[in-house]
Amino acid sequence: MRTTLFVIASFLIFAMTDAAQDKDFVSTREMERINWMEFKEVVPSKITTVILPTGTLEPHGVINNGADNTAPFAMAKTIARRTNAMVAPTLPYGITGSLEAYPGAFQITEAAYRPFVKQILEGLVKNGFRNIIIMNGHGGGQTAVLQSVASEVAIEKHVRTLVINWWTYATDETKEVFGEDGGHAGNNETAFIQAIDPALVHPERYKGPEMTTALPSPAGSWAAVPFPSSIELYQRNQGYPIFDQAKADLYYKKVTDKVANLINDTVKKWDAAGL
Repeated sequence: MRTTLFVIASFLIFAMTDAAQDKDFVSTREMERINWMEFKEVVPSKITTVILPTGTLEPHGVINNGADNTAPFAMAKTIARRTNAMVAPTLPYGITGSLEAYPGAFQITEAAYRPFVKQILEGLVKNGFRNIIIMNGHGGGQTAVLQSVASEVAIEKHVRTLVINWWTYATDETKEVFGEDGGHAGNNETAFIQAIDPALVHPERYKGPEMTTALPSPAGSWAAVPFPSSIELYQRNQGYPIFDQAKADLYYKKVTDKVANLINDTVKKWDAAGL
């Protein structure tokens, strides 16, 4: 009996120890949820990295119009502790481009977007962050603007910036999981959203390849505004949505792991170089 009680007591002690070790030193990693006094206690003394999710509102085949916001915010939350980062509120409006005409889409001009993004980054610097990671969920002209503004802030404020287009960075993972290339609202992006929240995916609305259009090949050979489909394939006959939950979950894990490793590796090299 004593032996049994000892074993049970030992198990409980180990379990409590593991739980204590697993507990984060900050109550939340989200800037909009943390109290200002706790923020002061951990930034920048314990946390110097912040992840800013950016996206836009535009059509995405049979997933939500805000997929470009849903994806980077979910990824930022998933990897925040692993990268010892805070997560800034998502910037949900962006430079939408050729899909602006679709219902529910929003378009912010570069003239308005550029200075707004710059002031957000400068505000993050003012609050004590040294490593600013822009987790971008929307490409096109928005990518160039984000890279340009991030570079300006890095130089002017003597901080370090990293802009990540997750779907481009995850090209190898897309081909590994799905056996082919992806697309805007294609197999890769649809799977990523399905892993985050299956309720945002509507396979019953998918009517097949007629809902898709391959991007111009070679690039620049033609252009249509609005683009004729909200599912844009990177390669012809590749990237159709497949709605496989197991592959969606696997893809999400592989992509978030790869992005977390990129952030950690970049910060480590910045520190090693004394930048």
